[in-house]
Amino acid sequence: MKIRFVSRGRLREFRENYEGVDEELLLFGFDGMGEVSYEKELKNESDEFEKIALLTKTSKGVAVCGCTTDTRGLKRKSAVVAENGKLIGVSDTLHAVDGEVSAGAALRVYETKLGKMGLVVAEDLFFPEVMQALSLCGSDFIVCVFGPAVDGLTQAILRSYAYLYGVPVFFCGVGYSMIADMGGSIVFSSPKSPVTAEFENVKEYHLVETRRRGFMR
Repeated sequence: MKIRFVSRGRLREFRENYEGVDEELLLFGFDGMGEVSYEKELKNESDEFEKIALLTKTSKGVAVCGCTTDTRGLKRKSAVVAENGKLIGVSDTLHAVDGEVSAGAALRVYETKLGKMGLVVAEDLFFPEVMQALSLCGSDFIVCVFGPAVDGLTQAILRSYAYLYGVPVFFCGVGYSMIADMGGSIVFSSPKSPVTAEFENVKEYHLVETRRRGFMR
């Protein structure tokens, strides 16, 4: 899988200067769109969602971009997903820390041409039940769209999740990109933008047995 990380700059500018390099997955951080109003999108006063859809029509792949969505004053941290020229969904962060924004309501695994893609938005990264649920729901890989403040702790969290839940994690924050594999290693990291990485996803399964008391059939 060829992945292009765009951790800095606007999606609009990237699209205007886009020269395809056969990437299958395009990832943008929260710089990509900024704030998007659903009301303006529906009234055709804004075309941010259309831009990402048109970009995937050119790239013929999958794209994910972070943004802040505004639903008549109710703001959430979100990630927009498009594939082959179509908008296929928007996911919101489930955990709003310290009231900065409002919380979303549901997780989603996206069926894409690359396989099942789990999506983690912003501070949901710090809640392990989110990653566990996406793994249990069959994600082949997980994308995390994040803001700034990437440090050693973030790397450690990514490595732990990828190892414990058996799913590679592709991280695109503001100013930094990473890939954690199922072995618990950071196999790619870069502050450059845009930057392209290649990753071969190898699925691995193990039989785990447990014993319980008091579970009567």
